[in-house]
This record gives sequence, structure tokens and C-alpha cells, in this order.
Amino acid sequence: MEIVYVYQRKRREFGKQTTFRDRWTETGISIPPDPSYIKNYVERNPCFAEVQSVPEKSEHEVNTESIVLSTRGILHIQGGWPKDVDSSDAEHMIRYKKKIEKDEEYMKSVQIMGTTMEHCIKQNNAIDIYEEYFVDTPDAATVEPPSAKSLNVYRPNKIKRAATYVSWYPDDGHKIAVAYSQLEFQKTPGNMSYDSYIWDVENPNVPDQTLTPSSPLVCIKYNPKDPHILVGGSYNGLLSYWDTRKGAFPVDTSTIEKSHRDPVYNLSWVQSKSGCEFFSVSTDGQVHWWDIRKFAEPTESLLLDPEKNGNVVGGTVLDFETTMPTKFMVGAENGSIFMCNKKAKNPSEKITHVYPGHHGPVYALQRNPFFTKNFLSVGDWKASIWVEDIKTPIMSTKYSMSYLTDACWSTTRPSLFYTAKMDGTIDVWDYVFKQNEPTHTIQVCQAPLHSIKVQEHGKLIAATARDGTTTILEVSDGLSKIQNNEKSTFSQMLEREAKREKTLEAAAREKRIKAAQKRPNSSNLKPTGAALDELLKTADDEFYQTINDGLSEGDEGWLARPAEPSS
Repeated sequence: MEIVYVYQRKRREFGKQTTFRDRWTETGISIPPDPSYIKNYVERNPCFAEVQSVPEKSEHEVNTESIVLSTRGILHIQGGWPKDVDSSDAEHMIRYKKKIEKDEEYMKSVQIMGTTMEHCIKQNNAIDIYEEYFVDTPDAATVEPPSAKSLNVYRPNKIKRAATYVSWYPDDGHKIAVAYSQLEFQKTPGNMSYDSYIWDVENPNVPDQTLTPSSPLVCIKYNPKDPHILVGGSYNGLLSYWDTRKGAFPVDTSTIEKSHRDPVYNLSWVQSKSGCEFFSVSTDGQVHWWDIRKFAEPTESLLLDPEKNGNVVGGTVLDFETTMPTKFMVGAENGSIFMCNKKAKNPSEKITHVYPGHHGPVYALQRNPFFTKNFLSVGDWKASIWVEDIKTPIMSTKYSMSYLTDACWSTTRPSLFYTAKMDGTIDVWDYVFKQNEPTHTIQVCQAPLHSIKVQEHGKLIAATARDGTTTILEVSDGLSKIQNNEKSTFSQMLEREAKREKTLEAAAREKRIKAAQKRPNSSNLKPTGAALDELLKTADDEFYQTINDGLSEGDEGWLARPAEPSS
């Protein structure tokens, strides 16, 4: 908008035009200082002044009041009967109904309402108001970046103990059972509590229920058929089971003479008609089968002696797949994985295959829920994916700078699995997306993680740590919902890698046979002198090459070959 001001007077009425010119300076007035005024002031020497340009802020903490839920029942009694009709007498009510049905007013009312009801029924026949139009439409591809957020952190208000194991409540997963123990040898405080807890997912302030064993629990699991039943393995080798309807103390506990001699590190429920059978493993080298109805002694036992020479290997983890009732797997302290058959004719034939897996104890072992012939294992700085009929892993993650402590498959996506590490992080691996590095890394806490488990619906992850905290994480839809053609793509990838590994294994076997034929007596010869030095130098080169291949670009050279001494 243009603003215009119009002058209505003549120029001569404005006054004389102002003109400016240069002239010398003149003093208009001079006021001399008055020395008496100095008495009104005090000299500050030195004088300090501080100025802060940042706005002031204050910190406030708010603890929201938790909501206490209570269950109340309502008793609904049929009413509306006249006073002269006894509603508890069925015959009296039937007689009254027949009397009303013969009334003319009742018939007229039914006819009037029947017309309206018939109109509504015809509308429903013409248009199905409950029809779902997009049932068969596939979900749109998720374009959001993978992410995860922490929902709740559960901390028992007692002496810090490691949260060693977590188990989700079957079906809806609205509770978690957490086992607490001190696994460091001779580091148990004298006044440490032995209690483990069941937490409600929505209430991290107070445990939903307390479980009081005779010794700290190392592992705990819900019964998939009866969620009121839990079984736990203790640090002193005993097994106990609880019925949450009967209080905090165990219903029954195994006898110490028939139990394990080392901590029970893992257990698994067995598919049975009664739903009361499970088996356990310990570092004493024994696998015991139990029935909670007869807890005095194990129903069956297996000694982990793969070489059948008396050298027993301690077990650390178990895996049992319900679709394979006779097969189970055991992870051992020496890094091996044993494939076992429960229905073997004699104990020496129960261990059918031995997979030389890892450089350290196997901490995680789980079959893929979509492809049961493939399984995941963790036992050092990497995770490996195996197939039953090949003794070498078909795929492995790159070596991590931090030791891996646990791993588990996603329950809803076939190609996705999670790994927990000593630095308190969880790596998310999506092998359809990329194989050389994690898709996403979640910093859960600063303490080493012990156990991670995924909820049945695949949306929530429970992670336990050495500082006693248990964290519930919620992952994004991209990590919990199966993608288009993901199952077929990952199946083709597994088949391709298995075929490649079989080809390499056959080529290596043929190469060994040819080398043995050329040197039939080479086994009796030992290299000496220059030949031995050459072999040592070759082994040294291969070692440093393997280490440097597993490092990232920024870490190259930190484990460089030491300088050779000068002659």
C-alpha cells in the first residue's frame, strides 16, 4: 500500500529555508568542578564485574505416581420381572412367558418392531458393514530407518547383582521373569539376596512377584503350556519349580545328590503330552531330563563325552525345537556344538555330530524359527549361521571389537537376528539388507549384557545386564514386520551359501587326498632347520593377515607386525 501525504500550504508559508555553514567552535558555558562532592563517593580499588550471557536454567526431577490396578467382579442378575413372579423358579417364569405371548398387545408390539428389524436385516444382506476391503493387500515397503527406543528399566532395590537370564510370559508377553545371581567366583557379598523377580512390563517400580530359591538362580523359564509354572536352575546345581498361584517359595526342588555339581547355565522345556518335562545342562558335563511330578531324580542323563575317551566337556547352552522332538543341541565350554539324538540305542550314539564352532564357550544357540535346519551360535567375537549337514558355518558376522555374550533370532522376520556385547550394545543384523555390518546398533547401558530375548510378537526386546538392570526396548515396524518376499529371498541365500560351502569342503578334501598320495610317509617326517623356519613364518603371516582383515579402516595398524630384531 502506497502512503501519500499532500501539503495544502504554499511554500512561502513554511518559513525560512535552513542553511548550514562552517564556523569556529564557541564555549557556551563552563561549570568548574566542586571538590566537596568527592565526599559522597567511595573509591573501589580493585573493581571486579562478572557478566554471564547464558540464560539461567534450573533442573527439576519428577517422579510420576504409578497407577495401581485392581480387578473387581460384577454379578449380573436377570431383572425386570413383576413382583408376583419368582425369578428363581423356572416353571413360574415359563408360565408367565406363555401368558404374555398370548396377549394381543404383545403381538402388535412384535409386529411393529419386526418391520424395522426386517429392514435392517435386508440392509446387512445388501452391504456387509463388517467387510474388510484390504485383507489381501500386502503391506507397503517400510522406508523408515531402523530404530529402537527404551520403554522401561527394571532395577531391584537391593545389593547389585547381575541379571543373568530373562524369560517372556507365553502368548501375550505382559510379564518377564528375571534371574539374578553373582557369577564371578568368590565375589558374592555376605548379605546378598537370593531372590529373583517377575516384573509386569507396564510397572517398573515394584516387582509383580518374588521368587525365593535356596541358591541364586542362574537361568529361569516359563512353561509354554502353563504360564503359572516356572522352572529355574541355581548356582549350586539344584533345579526348582514354582507355581505362581502358590507363593514365593518353590513347590519342589531336586535333591542335591542327584543334581548338577556346577551352576545350571541353561534349561529348556520338552514337547510332551503332560507339559511337565524339561532338561538342563551344566558345566559339570551332564545333561539331565526332569519331570516336575517326580523331582527326586532325573528321568534320564547324558554325559558330554564326544571323543568317548573319558574327557567330559562342560555344557553352557541348550536348544530344543518342538517340531523335532528327538533332536536337541548343546553348546560346550570348548566352543564346540553337539548335535544329539535322544532316541539313540545307547548313550555313546546320542552325540551324532560335533561342530568345531568358536574360540570360546558357546553362549547362544538357537534354531531359525522359519528354517529349522539352520541355527545361530555365538561364542567369541562373531556370530555364525550353520546348517545341519555341514560342519563349518555358512555365514558369519565380522569380528567385533567387543566380546559377544548372547544372540537370538527375530520371531517375526526370518533374516533378522540380534547380538548382545560386553560394551552394553545390541547389534541388529538384517542379512537380506546387508551382511558386512549391523543394520542398527542400540546402546542399552554401560555394563556388559548377559541375556536378550525377543517377545513372541517381535516388537519388544528384553535385555539383562551385569549391573542388575533389565531393559525393555521397542523396535520400529521395519524391524518387526516381515518384508515383501523376505522369506523366499533369505531361503535362496541360505541354499546358495550351503551349496558354496559344500563345494569348498569337497575341493579341500580332494586336495588333502592328493597331497597324502604324493607323500605317503610324510606323517613320519618332521620339518627341521630352514623348512621349520619357513613354516613358522607362513603361519605368522597368516595370523596377522587374519587379524587385520577383521579390523575397520580406522583401526588399521594398531596390531601391526612387530619389527624384526636387527642382526
